[in-house]
Amino acid sequence: MLDLMRKHAGSWLVKFILAAIIVVFVFWGVGSYKARKATRVALVNGEPITVDEFRNAYNNRIEMLRQQFGNNLTEDIIEMLQVKRQALDQVIDQKLLLNEARRLDIRVSDEELITAIQQISAFQSAGVFNKSRYQNVLNRYRMTPEVFEARQRESMVIDRLQSLITGSVKVSEQEVREWYNWNQAKVKIDYAFFDPSIQTELVPSEEDLSAFFQENQEKYKTAPKRKAAYMHFKPEDFTSGIEVPQDDLQNYYDSHSEEFKTPRTVEARHILFKLDENADSKTEDQARQKALEVLAKANEGEDFAELAKTYSEGPSRERGGSLGAFKREDMVKPFSEKAFSMKAGEISEPVRTRFGWHLIQVEKINEASTRSLAEASEEIRQKLTLERAKNRAYEAAESVYELSFEEDDLSRIADGQEIAVQYTDFFTRQGPATGVISRARFAAAAFELPVMEISDVLDLGDGFYILQVVEELPAKIPALSDVEAQVTADFVRKKQDDMARSDAEAFLSALKETGGSSDKISETMGQTIRSTDWFGRTGEISGIGSEPEITATAFGLSAGNPLPEKVLKGKNGYYVIRFNERKSPDDEGFNKEESTIRERLLQQKRIRSYQSLLTLLRDNSEIEIEDSFLQ
Repeated sequence: MLDLMRKHAGSWLVKFILAAIIVVFVFWGVGSYKARKATRVALVNGEPITVDEFRNAYNNRIEMLRQQFGNNLTEDIIEMLQVKRQALDQVIDQKLLLNEARRLDIRVSDEELITAIQQISAFQSAGVFNKSRYQNVLNRYRMTPEVFEARQRESMVIDRLQSLITGSVKVSEQEVREWYNWNQAKVKIDYAFFDPSIQTELVPSEEDLSAFFQENQEKYKTAPKRKAAYMHFKPEDFTSGIEVPQDDLQNYYDSHSEEFKTPRTVEARHILFKLDENADSKTEDQARQKALEVLAKANEGEDFAELAKTYSEGPSRERGGSLGAFKREDMVKPFSEKAFSMKAGEISEPVRTRFGWHLIQVEKINEASTRSLAEASEEIRQKLTLERAKNRAYEAAESVYELSFEEDDLSRIADGQEIAVQYTDFFTRQGPATGVISRARFAAAAFELPVMEISDVLDLGDGFYILQVVEELPAKIPALSDVEAQVTADFVRKKQDDMARSDAEAFLSALKETGGSSDKISETMGQTIRSTDWFGRTGEISGIGSEPEITATAFGLSAGNPLPEKVLKGKNGYYVIRFNERKSPDDEGFNKEESTIRERLLQQKRIRSYQSLLTLLRDNSEIEIEDSFLQ
């Protein structure tokens, strides 16, 4: 079927396929997937979703999570993120979208499919489609050309439907202006700060501590602990005798070509003159003029690195502005575009980014390159050897695990085995203090096991484990004498906080009685009223720092309503704030930002319109999920 297409090859689907690794269902859970023997997991308008369709979506999501979490990915995380639900929803949405595309008569011709497939770089050699590479890649991921081509066609059909739905979305100038005005507005406030730490003369009595401990004793409960015996099957211990044929090296090299490409990089220094992204034109011109003055010094022969140490306001200042070697995508776009257009030894004119003005000196250009198979062979050999050693380690662990059906003591099972039993000290859910790399994952498995039960084979990232919990210490509430120092500190901290809040509330109440006038009140209550600089809806407040609740409250105040309803708790104490002044953003800033804002809003509206389509399709469809499938 479509043999011509197998001589050629593009879309997001292929990226998933090429990135995916066959997932060992360590996390699957025996008995958790009751529909495993069934032929379907759901019906969408009478059309079945098969086990294989679901499993492909599930595996892809697991692999993406592994790339994100690494060895920290656990069953608890998978369950918390509801990966099964997400995978099933993804397949259901795909069915609904394909049905809608069919209704709208959206099609992809054989010629269009061929053109798309032959553009996939993973199937090409020297920029030309290679039939052998195409077949090798699909074989490696256990996929037939027929299946791949069908999925590719479906992907292209859905892309066309999405383009049809989102193509008519527009953003008006009023929407852009309203977004800009809301996000770029600035306010000033006056504030009084009530610091709990100034209350220093607090000495609790025995009665106070006892009562406080009784009220909060759950807080001091010790964590449950467990002690475990375990066997660790390390892949590196199973490499002896493994040989990797030359054909395997070639196949890996062909199907992982991106691994052996080194992109073009630039080695450069820079001098940064910091500037707020939304600075007014006068401030921006002043900073640029300063950059030009330093540029003149560099052009006159002064050492660029020394100039950077003197004038740069960036973190690389102490290194003479050195950024080392970087790829194009490592830097913000204006910076990278300029750096990658320069020659070695050149110094740029000032370049504006969201961080400020930069002077860039390019020191060296490293051209893109691709390692040959001969150069990469040893690295590939080591990688494939470790993969095969991991299979051996798993098989060895499985052999030991099978013995647990006849023997319930791991130490006796280990007698005569090459892998010895090791023992942990008592540990909490944080994991053993020593001996185990994947502490949290080890602990998660241990705390799911009943005492003296032997675990399944566990893949904890650094090899395979079989473990047995041999002893446990339940959580308990300690005696007050054992935690008296902590209870005392907590009691004092609570009293300090209560007193600061009470003073702040009294101050706010007095302000409200005077309509916001504070001179006599601050003098009477010993409080200093301070004023902030202008601040926006994001970032820090001068004199206060980053306090989202204070920021949100400040933007809700006005000259007619200058005081908040309540005092505001910050990171270090309590605040009473009062409206001072507000200013709207200027037109010049809007003109600079208009196109960027429009694009951002357009993307948001497109996503919403696409989601609205999915919601409508779901609401008007009959979707039946097999009983107990997601349980």
